[in-house]
This record gives sequence, C-alpha cells and structure tokens, in this order.
Amino acid sequence: MARERCYNCFRPQSSCMCKYISTINTNTQFIILMHPKEFQKTKNGTGYFTHRSLPNSKMFQGIDFTNNKEINTILDNPNNNCFLLYPTENSIILNDQNIQKENKKNVIFIIDSTWPCANKIIAVSKNIQKLPTLSFTHTKSSQFKIKTQPKEYCLSTMESTLCILELLNSHNIENIKDDVLQDFLKPFKKMVEYQVKCSLDNGEVRYKAPFKN
Repeated sequence: MARERCYNCFRPQSSCMCKYISTINTNTQFIILMHPKEFQKTKNGTGYFTHRSLPNSKMFQGIDFTNNKEINTILDNPNNNCFLLYPTENSIILNDQNIQKENKKNVIFIIDSTWPCANKIIAVSKNIQKLPTLSFTHTKSSQFKIKTQPKEYCLSTMESTLCILELLNSHNIENIKDDVLQDFLKPFKKMVEYQVKCSLDNGEVRYKAPFKN
C-alpha cells in the first residue's frame, strides 16, 4: 500500500518537513529549474524547500526550457536583470560585485540537479545558456550528510540559495534579518537528521561526513 504523501514537499507524510519551513520575502526573484530526475528524488531534494521558503520564486520542471513561454516572458522583460547561478571563468563573483541596476528587478535562475544534469539543461536550453552567470566563494561545507558532494565546494540548492541571500544582504539588495536567515535551512537540517536516524535505526551507514575545511 502506497504511503500518503504531502502535496507541498512530495515527501511521505511520516517524513514531511513542511512544518519547519519559514518564508522569506525577497526583492530578488528566484527561478528554480528542476531536472526531472531531481523531481523523482523527493527524499533528498531541496528544491521544493527552497521554493516553498521564498514566496517570490517560481519552479519549473524539465530539461529544455528554450520554448517555455513563461520563462521567456521573464527573460524578455526589459525591467528584469537576469542571471544564472553557475560557475564559469567569466562568472560575476557575488562576493565582490553588486549586481543591482537602477530600476531593475534582479532575477536569479538556479538549476536544481546534479552537475551532469545541470550541464545538460544549459546545453539544450538556448535561452538559459545566454544568461550572464553568477558565482560566489565560500568557506562552508555542505551539511548534506546523506549525499556525497562531488567537490568540497559543492552545496545543495538550499545551501547555495542561503549564500546568495547573505551576499545580497551585504550589498543592500536585500534587507533580511539574521535570525530569519538562520532559520532558512531548518527544514533541510531536519530532513538530514531524519535520514541519518533512519539509516542508523536500520543498521546502515549510508551517509558521508561533510567535507572538512
């Protein structure tokens, strides 16, 4: 018999983390592009938590977004200042540069997927690949103990979004209180705690300790 699911986070009701979500109102709009494979990994995916936590966000599922009318409307709006969060040699490093332009709304596209799947989305989505890219430097290690990150600097979607929010705060693009930011990762942390507990209760060690700096 199938377990009942939460229709907000798509996790089983027994492990629903929605009660830990607190919303943050932002000036910046976040567009989350979720790969279909990530949609299937609902026990680990943090894209839903990110979307639910940010009222000024939209989520789209797919691989090729070239002809997505709603996305193209956002991209074609002259009042929008659009970026893709993705590290390249020419990326704007958000730690050092203020991206705000007068009378423009910042829109940041975030790909919620593994690195190979993210590369595929960019390769086939002609509209997305044209966007200027954003990146940031950090000293944090991912708290995603139940998932091995490919590199030390890799963070989950929700952790990356928190880094962006903190940097946007530093440039006065956002004005989010510290205690609000501190609660942002709560559903993510609770999810990790739940999965670790389940692994230990079952006598399994299926998670990795986070990278050390």
